Amino acid sequence: MTTGHPHGGNVERIAHSRGVDPDSLLDLSASLNPYAPDVTILAVARLGSLRRYPDATDAHRQLAEAIGVEPARLLLTNGGAEAITLLAAEVGGWVEDPEFSLLPRDGAPDSAPRWRSNPNNPTGRLARPEDQAEVWDEAFYPLATGCWTRGDGDALAAVGSLTKVFECPGLRLGYALADPELIGRLRARQPEWSVGGLAAALVPELLAAADLGGWSRRIATGRVELAELLGRHGFSPLPSDANFVLCHAPPDFRERLIGHGIVVRECTSFGLPGFVRIAVPDDDGLERLAAALGQMST
Repeated sequence: MTTGHPHGGNVERIAHSRGVDPDSLLDLSASLNPYAPDVTILAVARLGSLRRYPDATDAHRQLAEAIGVEPARLLLTNGGAEAITLLAAEVGGWVEDPEFSLLPRDGAPDSAPRWRSNPNNPTGRLARPEDQAEVWDEAFYPLATGCWTRGDGDALAAVGSLTKVFECPGLRLGYALADPELIGRLRARQPEWSVGGLAAALVPELLAAADLGGWSRRIATGRVELAELLGRHGFSPLPSDANFVLCHAPPDFRERLIGHGIVVRECTSFGLPGFVRIAVPDDDGLERLAAALGQMST
């Protein structure tokens, strides 16, 4: 595995190193849904859950219903990272890079299932209908397509991330989809109370506010606007279907942007030195990025 900034969303560390408030930074490194409801407002009415042991029963049922699967085929997890970790420990796996760094790389094509992110992370391109994998990482799939899952009946499993869909990385909410027997094995590996009480309490309200179709259409428009902005400043972002674009950039580009209060994902950990991944921002974020790029050009 190559080195570099292995994940996005490290604004706390960046803010601490520069002596600024993390909320003052525009984080375009984690590729979250820019149009999700404000989870901090929704959380206020559920703070009482912090005084009780978690019970994810209702959250599990409602998420299964929203996705359109039987509850026995779903496992609610402590973020997409836990879903990946549990499944990788159970079945192993391999990838063809570039791929997300947390996907397993301990297997071989003749002995372990192939994992693929869909859309690919970091390129942002959706898999073609004829493309195959045993395990799909669908963290960004709902925001790219307006649907919860590809629903590949030939696949062994899929993993997903409510973190990305609802812009709530601090809550740690993800899931695995598989046949009931495999889900049972994953559940046996999962620690008790893995999903926190506040996270579980908020799942029904988050699902009630979901607008996957509307969000994916707005993201598609925003992605075009982002690509056009980057193009006006001499960059050539690669085609993408996701809520982010991959773009070649000078070595100092990320650090210079941080100086303007904007964080993007450096892609050396994907095996792509000299590239950055930039999330689609909301309208205010796009204006802020435009101002920063304009200042950097002068």
